[in-house]
Amino acid sequence: MRALVAEAGGTFMFFFIGAGAIVAGVAGGGGGGGIGSIALAHGLALAVAVSTFGALSGGHFNPAVSFGLAVAGKHPWPRVATYWAAQLVGALAAGAALRYAFDFAPTALDKTHIGTPGLGAGVTVPVAIVVEALLTLFLVWVVFGTAVSPLAPRIGGLGIGFAVAADIFVGGGITGAAMNPARWFGPAVAAGFYDNWFVYWIGPLVGAAVAGLSYRYVFAPPEGRAPAIVSAPPV
Repeated sequence: MRALVAEAGGTFMFFFIGAGAIVAGVAGGGGGGGIGSIALAHGLALAVAVSTFGALSGGHFNPAVSFGLAVAGKHPWPRVATYWAAQLVGALAAGAALRYAFDFAPTALDKTHIGTPGLGAGVTVPVAIVVEALLTLFLVWVVFGTAVSPLAPRIGGLGIGFAVAADIFVGGGITGAAMNPARWFGPAVAAGFYDNWFVYWIGPLVGAAVAGLSYRYVFAPPEGRAPAIVSAPPV
């Protein structure tokens, strides 16, 4: 239970700050805050959340990460559903909290759909799915390389946060660079905005599966090394 509460809490922190930066940029008259501030907010929030809760739950905060770890044999399949549930609960709480916090700025809430990722002008659904898959592939590779591998440098969540920030710089204008079904889900439910919802489930899960398979069969170091913190501890 402690691991699931940590997953929900870390997801809430990550999304309240990340999606909140999008709403705050519009509420403050900045037109959305700019891609730099949005990437920084997401990257810092995730780095802090992983460093804070990683020892308790593994610090996934993303259904795609949990799925990719399970594909790689680094997270038990029976616990994928419970982790997803905790992450979605945290996401819903973040969406509701943002709606409450920015109640003074209804125009910003409406314009940003409470920070819900969306497709850029002219971006087709197939392109969006591929982009989300690639961005998630990069992110989950970083998770394996900096937190799962027994050879990983002990840098907490810093590398993972940097990966999210870098992905947003590239993909923010294409898909919103969610890389995370829960990141779409929480704000979308709070805003009642479900356009292209399948992009944010299919793309990240496909990318995470490819990352998990590649780690398991190509990149994994020899057996017998100590497990890393992202492989969740027993509840």
